[in-house]
Amino acid sequence: MAIDVTEATFEEEVLKSETPVLVDFWAEWCGPCHAVSPVLEKIAEERGDELKLVKVNIDNEQGLSVKYGVMSIPTMILFKDGAPAAAAVGAQPKASLERTLGLAA
Repeated sequence: MAIDVTEATFEEEVLKSETPVLVDFWAEWCGPCHAVSPVLEKIAEERGDELKLVKVNIDNEQGLSVKYGVMSIPTMILFKDGAPAAAAVGAQPKASLERTLGLAA
């Protein structure tokens, strides 16, 4: 299950995480965001403790969107060791997202 993060909790939940964190930048009004959400949940579920999934609502957390260059949503950014390692933009099938984010086996 994804955790909602804010500017106040981003550092603790994402930047200081010992496991890679997949950050889903989304908004309530965004249809493709809702379409990709179950795909992201499945990716995180299959990886168990190897990957954490968090969500950032861009309407509430505009500072984070600006800081990480989010220009359209959904944008998914994979953070490793406190830094962005890969990103994907737009709703995509699971296999495509895994390849783009470097998670494909």
